[in-house]
Amino acid sequence: MSVADIYESMEYGPAPESAAEAFAWLVDQGDRFGHFINGAFIAPGTGFESRNPANNEVLATLSQASAADVDAAVAAARAAQRKWQNMDGPKRAKYLYAIARLLQKHARLFAVLETLDNGKPIRESRDVDIPLAQRHFYYHAGMAQLMETELPDAQAIGVCGQIIPWNFPLLMLAWKIAPALAMGNTVVLKPAEYTSLTALLFADICRQAGLPKGVVNIVTGDGDVGEMIVAHKDIDKIAFTGSTAVGRRIREATAGSGKALTLELGGKSPYIVFDDADLDSAVEGLVDAIWFNQGQVCCAGSRLLVQDSIAERFYDKLRARMDKLRIGSPLDKCIDVGAIIDPSQLDMITQKVAANASGQTYHAAVEMPVEGCFYPPTLITGMTVSDPLMQEEIFGPVLVSTTFRTPAEAVELANNTRYGLAATVWTENVNLALDIAPKLAAGVVWVNATNLFDAAAGFGGVRESGFGREGGWEGLAAYTKPKSKGKRLKPVAPFGGDGAPADPIDRTAKLYIGGKQARPDGGYSRPVHGKNGALLGHASLANRKDVRNAIEAAHAAKAWGKTSGHLRAQILYYIGENLSARAGEFADRLNRMQGTRTGKAEVDAAVERLFTYAAWADKYDGQVHGVPIRGVALAMKEPVGVIGALCADTAPLLGLVSVMAPAIAMGNCITLVASEPFPLSATDFTQVLETSDVPAGVVNILTGAHGELAPALAGHMNIDAVWSFSSSDVSGVVERASASNLKRTWVNNARDLDWFSQEAQGKPFLAAATEIKNIWVPYGE
Repeated sequence: MSVADIYESMEYGPAPESAAEAFAWLVDQGDRFGHFINGAFIAPGTGFESRNPANNEVLATLSQASAADVDAAVAAARAAQRKWQNMDGPKRAKYLYAIARLLQKHARLFAVLETLDNGKPIRESRDVDIPLAQRHFYYHAGMAQLMETELPDAQAIGVCGQIIPWNFPLLMLAWKIAPALAMGNTVVLKPAEYTSLTALLFADICRQAGLPKGVVNIVTGDGDVGEMIVAHKDIDKIAFTGSTAVGRRIREATAGSGKALTLELGGKSPYIVFDDADLDSAVEGLVDAIWFNQGQVCCAGSRLLVQDSIAERFYDKLRARMDKLRIGSPLDKCIDVGAIIDPSQLDMITQKVAANASGQTYHAAVEMPVEGCFYPPTLITGMTVSDPLMQEEIFGPVLVSTTFRTPAEAVELANNTRYGLAATVWTENVNLALDIAPKLAAGVVWVNATNLFDAAAGFGGVRESGFGREGGWEGLAAYTKPKSKGKRLKPVAPFGGDGAPADPIDRTAKLYIGGKQARPDGGYSRPVHGKNGALLGHASLANRKDVRNAIEAAHAAKAWGKTSGHLRAQILYYIGENLSARAGEFADRLNRMQGTRTGKAEVDAAVERLFTYAAWADKYDGQVHGVPIRGVALAMKEPVGVIGALCADTAPLLGLVSVMAPAIAMGNCITLVASEPFPLSATDFTQVLETSDVPAGVVNILTGAHGELAPALAGHMNIDAVWSFSSSDVSGVVERASASNLKRTWVNNARDLDWFSQEAQGKPFLAAATEIKNIWVPYGE
């Protein structure tokens, strides 16, 4: 074919990439790999084959880790951790810089090996995955350099168990290992069974960088190995990326163990196209959103929502573009869509599409390879929100679509899912884009773009897409803990007695739900005695129905989150003023309940804390991340939503205020379960709330047994987060029950806070009360 012919036809390719160097590296390793433990590869054990999904060719034999292998890896990580943590940040930074430079030096080898092992097109491995992996190590080398000055109160968590998926093998490794090492942790990582080769090449890079032995350990194998890591008693943190179903099991398995946990799980991300969008650009963006990496992307724009006035025109353009996609050997630099990871995944995609009876299915009119795991780009239009394919991940190159009429309907459709990982908004109207983006239930929103990632901008989801962030300043929180440990917490028992009532007038304290005093559903109450046995009053015993009523009231008040920080600050100041006006009364109540003389100090501290969070209400800002695009990534701090909290048994007033104030300062609605042994200061506090212009339902207060109310709160499907500072042993109960919808939890693991100290206030509480949403806005023509 002549140049003139090519110019006329615009045909291109093939442009095959040589795999010789990658195969040479495999041969040098003997095509068999043991685990990487304590700075060395151990002898290969009983193994399984790693295959190229594009042609079913065996690439290498990997070892299936045993319990002894996992124990050895954890022991090596534990032995290395203290010395690695005590090494100053700039010294750790040098190792991370060295790893980043070696990743650049061997970039093409990594890219080719990734494509052979995973089946993704070489141009994606070469131009996206490997450069981003390098970027994470460079970025987090800088974080290590700055840790001692910028995070002076933080320290490493310890030994981190990390489990990564097969869709972005090296990139997911970088997302997890780089911040862990930067903050002084050591790592035991399990790559996916299908795609372990670049993780093993990375282990070789660690040796070349001179990384101290035991800092990074890599064990290979199937899901059983992941379960061993999750259950291991000497691992301090689990970081998992994978399916929501497995994430839920991990949440249940780690409940009550004290292990830190971050989960980056599934998604069913909306791709919203408004009628004023640049349709051709939106089509190109959609190609990247759903057919990038064969649609095997947790944040893939797999739900297309098109404004109905342009739907048919947009679909016509999209089908025409689908027919031009090139499918074939992933090593061909001209290929757009590569191979599905494994025959089992291909079968699952095929079966899901075949079982669908809704809408109209269009398979791209493309030439399909005769061997390997390939599936054609597919579009299914005319779907309804209740159709299974509109709700469940397909994890393949299949796009499902429906239409909408108004922006409000677009938001409603977009949020009609149990997931909340990412979303895309396509419009030429910046006012519309920035109005829609904050309304979407997603951790990341892209405006007129898709699949933008950077180490400086955190990535992660809400709802059943998991919790925690990877990347950016917010991502470091997952790999640090406060330096203060807190005291071991002991259960606090109420005082007993049979003394005469302190007040001859019966004042049975009621619950506070929806801005009103409410009798408990069960109709029961219990006596509250002072240290001398005097009867101080009766406190209502809330039950599951009362929890439901409080949560309904909180949801009815969610407009609170739309108010300005300035308004919330004024109300917090007002609460503080009204509490101060009754300081003597509250101090006396606290002294009589607890048998102490610290009541005045506790009331004064509570007032001060209200004023502190009033000050923070309009000052805990987001930021603009310095990402390497022509545009901005806006990190917006949004309220978590509806929070349930079990308050401290010690410091019954200050503990309640210290939890309530940051929550409502950030725009959340909260249901508080008061101190179990000393509840009356909380029930008195409802009178302060009633006179302080707090909207009904923003704060709800229950009294009763923490052991009974904890599972009701944590298991409630319409709560977004549960906190527990109770002295009762309910941390495990809260974490286990929270797995129902993977809500965020913050528990004390039987460690007491000094509620009068700085550790019981400030940024950790504000961070727990907010969710980070990163909105990417490219600009320019």
